[in-house]
Amino acid sequence: MESPPSFPDRDGTSQDADESTDLAKPSPTVAASNALSSVPAALQESMTAIFDRLAPDLQLVELALRDQVGSKAQIIGPLGNHVLSAGGKRLRPVLVLLAAELCGYTGPRRIELAAGLELLHTATLLHDDIVDLAEMRRGRPAANAIWGNRRSVLAGDFFYARASSIIIEDGNLEMVESFARTIRLMAEGELLQLERSFDVDVTETRYYDVIDRKSAALLSTCCEIGSLLGGVTRGERNRIAEYGRQLGLAFQLRDDCLDYEAAFEDLGKQPFADLREGKITLPLILTLKRCRVAEREQVAGVLKNAARLADEHGGTAPLEAPELELASVAEIVKSYHGVVDTVKRAHEHVERALESIAPFPDGPAKTALIAAAHFSVARDR
Repeated sequence: MESPPSFPDRDGTSQDADESTDLAKPSPTVAASNALSSVPAALQESMTAIFDRLAPDLQLVELALRDQVGSKAQIIGPLGNHVLSAGGKRLRPVLVLLAAELCGYTGPRRIELAAGLELLHTATLLHDDIVDLAEMRRGRPAANAIWGNRRSVLAGDFFYARASSIIIEDGNLEMVESFARTIRLMAEGELLQLERSFDVDVTETRYYDVIDRKSAALLSTCCEIGSLLGGVTRGERNRIAEYGRQLGLAFQLRDDCLDYEAAFEDLGKQPFADLREGKITLPLILTLKRCRVAEREQVAGVLKNAARLADEHGGTAPLEAPELELASVAEIVKSYHGVVDTVKRAHEHVERALESIAPFPDGPAKTALIAAAHFSVARDR
């Protein structure tokens, strides 16, 4: 196994939308309940208990998010409502809250920082959907599909600015540095992925370069910023940040498996989205290392057709295009255990995450972080 590295316009047409400037009534446990529907019973009970315990704090995070969407630009209210009420798991705020608690801090600042990092995540989703020319997000029309690319990218910039304002509020330069580094890493990850779209020669090292930055960096920062509130040692801070990084890698690996095996009703988007967008992920990378030359050429042919169709259709090859033969690629991936072995790899990252926080004292926060790590690979959405 290759070791993962360390961190170092198409315009849509504006359509009618809800003009309310208020967010939907906060209900942070609803998405959690949906996500737990197929998780093993014991883990489901643990996660339910965690969200129940954190519910008051998560409600405060939701209220803090509501406070941040006020603007003289009328589009921010309805667009913010649409994105922030879309039913995400609020994993990033949960990690900030738990990391702070693990490190001995339970004061009000963790609520504001949790909201700030969720706003950063929201900004990245808005920009990602524009880059990917996505039409759906969590089973609903993506913001760019409703309000167009120009409004959506500017709304993403607005949320970046709001998140930045929250982070710098108390003048903690370590938090500011961590926050700025994370934005840079996430942008690098997107660019690295775009540079090798539809390329069957993408390596595991390149893949980890992408997901380390694009996915793991933000979860690591959520944990690191939470730990900074507790005033722990640099070694302890590095441990909790590494927990977040390993969790992020496991989470992304599981996501990449779901693209091959989950239905639209579970994912909230059409299947094989990664293939149709030219994203070469670990299930396919492992398969291409193992399959016969003829099968590799077949996959390369499908990706070549997907690249052509993506150019013709504004960035994503249509699912119904018969020349794509997506099902045949999925069968090849299945026959060479691409998904199964990627899940095994995800479990290895979970074990590393747990090793990182093992020295911390036992308690509700540590128990919750352990359960969250196991949940990252047990979920089906």
